[in-house]
Amino acid sequence: MRRLPRYADLSLPPTLGLLTAGVAATHPAAPPLALAAALTLYYRRNHPIAVTAATLFLGAGIQLLAPRTALPYAALIAVATLTARKPPWVSLPALAATEAVIALNRLTMTTEETVFLMVVAVLPWTFGEVARNRRTAMEEAAKRAVSEEQARIARDLHDVIAHSLAVVVVQALAADDVFDHDPARAREALRAIDSAARATLDDLRTLLADVRPDPRGLSRLTDLVDPLRTAGLRVSVTARHPHLPADVDATAYRIVQEALTNTLRHADATAVDVTVSGDAAELVIEVRDDGRGGVGLGRGITGMKERAGLLGGTVTAGPGTSGGFHVTARLPLAAS
Repeated sequence: MRRLPRYADLSLPPTLGLLTAGVAATHPAAPPLALAAALTLYYRRNHPIAVTAATLFLGAGIQLLAPRTALPYAALIAVATLTARKPPWVSLPALAATEAVIALNRLTMTTEETVFLMVVAVLPWTFGEVARNRRTAMEEAAKRAVSEEQARIARDLHDVIAHSLAVVVVQALAADDVFDHDPARAREALRAIDSAARATLDDLRTLLADVRPDPRGLSRLTDLVDPLRTAGLRVSVTARHPHLPADVDATAYRIVQEALTNTLRHADATAVDVTVSGDAAELVIEVRDDGRGGVGLGRGITGMKERAGLLGGTVTAGPGTSGGFHVTARLPLAAS
């Protein structure tokens, strides 16, 4: 339940106590019980079960000592708080006990009057249950948001680190092969390693800070393909597409990045073609290589599918009809 402002929360018990004491003044022992029941409400948030039990016990005493006192108001407030904080298997017995206390009115009231009061007593429980359900839904939404954010960060870390390490490995092998007879190419490979490492650090800083949208987009495809070309892989890039929303642009970049990473790590390819095309409704990304074509459903492909799925898109990946491996991603633009 929403907390009352502090001054109202503090003034509620004595006000309620004085009101109930006035109603129960037909017996000298009833007003002290009413004040005691009301004052226990100060502790209802931290000890809802104990306070509910105490107010019900005191409320039963008031009903027996001062017939026609009507509702055990303190107990109703305690039950509402209990219901908002505990599951139904805890709150329903408390509601039943409240109804039993109200049923004591039958000693001095008509059956119709008693039934009416018992129906009214269900309202605080209902309000508490609505508040509990709302809070539970909010907590579950928060948990889902955290899980989705963790998955997003995991995908980003995988995309950034896996691609850069693949580039570093390929360039290191190239430098080792030509180190003795072609120092110039070896130095070029080492510079590519340095460039890839620095780009990875930049991406990691952005990811860990997480204070702005992913700055990577299709306009930076050259940052992906240049190190691959330096390593000896023939890379062809064709990109014709309309202006893209930021989320689609970043997702498209990461999908191309992961597809190229898979080519480097698994395909033993010598050439790869990257085609990005689109219209007002859809962006299509195709990455084809001439490698082995037997890449399975690894974490990278799963990550690509998850990224596309978040935008309502799809990714298919598998051996091409003429050999090699073929990745196709379709990202809707109308929804974005």
